[in-house]
Amino acid sequence: MEIMKADSSMCVVCKGSRRLCGLARCPILEKMSAQAQVGAKLSENIFGPSPPNVFVGWGGYPDVWWGPMVSVEDVPNADNPAKWYGLPLSNIVSFRSNIIRSRTRQGVRERTRLLEKAQDAILSVSPVDMEVSFKDKPKMGVTFSPVTQPMGPVGTLKDFRVCSNPVIPRRVDELAEEKFKATEAIGILNDSGFDVYYSVKLLSAGILGKSRRMVPTRWSITAIDDIVAKKLMDELRELSHLQSYEVYSSQYLENHYEILLMPGAWEFENFEAWSPKTIWTEGAKRAVVSGEYEPNYGRKTYAVSQGGGYYASRIAVAEHLKSLGRQARAVVFREIYEGYMVPVGVWQVRENVRNAFKNGAKRFSTLEEALVHVGSRLRTPMREYMSKSRIIGQSRLAEFA
Repeated sequence: MEIMKADSSMCVVCKGSRRLCGLARCPILEKMSAQAQVGAKLSENIFGPSPPNVFVGWGGYPDVWWGPMVSVEDVPNADNPAKWYGLPLSNIVSFRSNIIRSRTRQGVRERTRLLEKAQDAILSVSPVDMEVSFKDKPKMGVTFSPVTQPMGPVGTLKDFRVCSNPVIPRRVDELAEEKFKATEAIGILNDSGFDVYYSVKLLSAGILGKSRRMVPTRWSITAIDDIVAKKLMDELRELSHLQSYEVYSSQYLENHYEILLMPGAWEFENFEAWSPKTIWTEGAKRAVVSGEYEPNYGRKTYAVSQGGGYYASRIAVAEHLKSLGRQARAVVFREIYEGYMVPVGVWQVRENVRNAFKNGAKRFSTLEEALVHVGSRLRTPMREYMSKSRIIGQSRLAEFA
């Protein structure tokens, strides 16, 4: 069945039963089902396992809405996107709906009793039991973002208490006590084996850095990806060059990735091709392609055309090359198809690229052979990418005309 963009008139005809949008399940009915199940459990006082995590908003910065999260049901890894790859969207929406987001407003530099209690819990690498009191019953809803993972109900925070002992690794406890710069602390966490998702929580909650201020969650995600990747890239520049042309592939949640690694000094290029009829390309007649590039010495400007997706892709590539002990020129082709009806956050970019490397490489003796293979797996013609590319170059464009 051809996948079409769902609009209000189509939904009225379909009513979730005829799959006119081409999706296996109706996202509207999935969302309503998740809300109905969780809504019955909402009250002004909730006791349950905390992920543990906080969500820090960005509206009104430096005075922001923030608060700890509590779950109405114990679902393993509900706040760990590193464990989500391969799960259907319905599962992700379901267990994210069970996480209640509390919120209260304060300046990012303020040190309050509530914040200090939350910080103690957030340091934990295991869930902690938490009792949260709200000023009123949390409002049911599921919200989606192109940067952060889906968010469930929200309520105004009155107070909370941690009811079990946090499990805090000794090295993390030392970092929380010492006044390292945020970049240094994040580098130490990464070298110690802590994934980016843990570092994001600590940075958002104002635990890292000399100034110890809260950082909006969406900013923290990109900041961690950027800081860790820059450290890895410094290390890559000292390594030997990759010796072959390698292609890696992955597809999940209607996002398709082809990753091309080539011999040479480190360079990185990331393409996004949004198919017509996605939520962001209404009215487009053909795929909308953007490209972002950085040379061997790095870039100083923000990747404005792709935002956090660029940095999530780059860190995954840098991680893989570090594991190989090689540097290379890298080009990532990301195609977003019509079935990507709701954004789930840049975690899917990071995990899709990571998964591509887990799938293993196809190796080629020449760049031309590698490009032919990549082009055979993409919907958008290779000539459109090559016309924008700074790495694979327009000199080879005639071969794909």
